[in-house]
Amino acid sequence: MTDILTEGLAQLGLPADAAPRLAEFAGAVLEKNKVMNLTAITDPADFAALHLLDSACLLTMADFRGRSVVDVGTGAGFPGVPLRLLEPDFDLTLLDSLGKRVTFLRQTCAQMGLERVEAVHARAEEFAADRRESFDLAVSRAVAALNVLSELTLPLVRVGGSFLAMKAVDSDAEIAAARGAIGKLGGRIREIRDYAVPTTDVKHRVVIIDKVRPTPSAYPRPFAKIKKNPLA
Repeated sequence: MTDILTEGLAQLGLPADAAPRLAEFAGAVLEKNKVMNLTAITDPADFAALHLLDSACLLTMADFRGRSVVDVGTGAGFPGVPLRLLEPDFDLTLLDSLGKRVTFLRQTCAQMGLERVEAVHARAEEFAADRRESFDLAVSRAVAALNVLSELTLPLVRVGGSFLAMKAVDSDAEIAAARGAIGKLGGRIREIRDYAVPTTDVKHRVVIIDKVRPTPSAYPRPFAKIKKNPLA
């Protein structure tokens, strides 16, 4: 795994000496995965590329240094923890609605000595009540449709900040359907960037959404309403 990480990080122009720490985090996730569902990808080479290097690609698309960053629906810690292992100079909040995942992340980050990391057990729409428009950047690899994900995430981003949504390359229809919702939430799509995951033939996509004006106070709605009647 370390060899794949070293090669992939070099391709991205990122510090290859972070490979052992990334591998250490991978080991923690895969070990915990034996008793708790954290990832369907368990082959070490695939894990290195499709989780760790895929997450690392975000560092080539935005400057994280000195920023406050929230990872919405972080799950097992992607993309947030790999970003922290590669770039120590930003404040990271890992947000997830499942308490067991958050407990795992707290324990693992503490054991690895990671600083400026907060793991929060909350639903995004509830978290927005306390931390509304307080983050410079939001990132997410969550599987929700972009219009739903934007309502959960954009209220957390300050005006002048950005939301980086990691998506599949076949998401054209999903993105088109979300443009109206993004506008209502105070966002504007700046760029849709496709990229190759290092050491693989896999292509993924990042939708970069800038926060251009405040999100109206009516959003985010309770999740039951978001799910039943997604913004269009």
